[in-house]
Amino acid sequence: MSIVVTAATGHLGNLVIDELLQRVPADQVVAVARNAAKAAPIADRGVEIRIADYNDPAALAQAFRTGDTVLLISGLEPNRRDQHQAVIAAAREAGVARIVYTSVLGGPEADFDLAADHIATEQAILDSGLPYTFLRNGWYHEVYTDQIAGQLEHGVVGSAGDGRIASAARRDFAAAAAVVLTGDGHEKTAYDLNGDTNYSLTEYAAELARQSGQEVAYSNLSPAEHAQVLIGAGLPEPVAQLFVGVDDAIGRGLLAGRGSDLSRLIGRPTTPIADSIAAALSSR
Repeated sequence: MSIVVTAATGHLGNLVIDELLQRVPADQVVAVARNAAKAAPIADRGVEIRIADYNDPAALAQAFRTGDTVLLISGLEPNRRDQHQAVIAAAREAGVARIVYTSVLGGPEADFDLAADHIATEQAILDSGLPYTFLRNGWYHEVYTDQIAGQLEHGVVGSAGDGRIASAARRDFAAAAAVVLTGDGHEKTAYDLNGDTNYSLTEYAAELARQSGQEVAYSNLSPAEHAQVLIGAGLPEPVAQLFVGVDDAIGRGLLAGRGSDLSRLIGRPTTPIADSIAAALSSR
């Protein structure tokens, strides 16, 4: 029996592997990746690599073994609902012990477009009959801090109004996944995972200004204006509209936090947004 992490070379997957290796021996961990060369640094840590693509059911059929615990990290491609279904089918056929899925904060109560594929995937897992745990992740700090170079030049833009965001660092979510993957008592459980505190984008911009010593302001746009800015930055229109939909959800309070599951699971406070801003600035 192994702990199998899909999409293991992605931002979240790499961090989950790192967190797992702090808790269990490397020979208990398997990384599923599309590219062996990209997975080489993980292999160098003693982790078995299984090559499979969410779009390749035949490869997925070889990715899992009876008794494995599988972390299905949600995909990013437009067809990810079908991709997730392919992973679930392969996991069920293999007879895995449990599937853990990175879903969306609020689960079925999340009514914005970005959440639809997550809700469908949760239902597909329930329909499969597999033992499960849902990690309903909120927004990552890095959604904002990865854009700091542009924010320092152009300011922070969005259409979330005064809505509040209880985001947390990607490392916090990875640590929670590792706890759930290695511990007992998490079957048939859904965790709403978010930061301990929340902030508005106006407050985010003010903190970035304070730490950088530059003027940074938040410009609250209309949804149509926000979409045009994102499209102008190179995002395809459907993706831009998804992000605009998230800002609408923020404005309606849907990402402002739903309790303290995340800090409870990881046994420490979640990373403050100010710390992630500082880390991003220091790495520039």
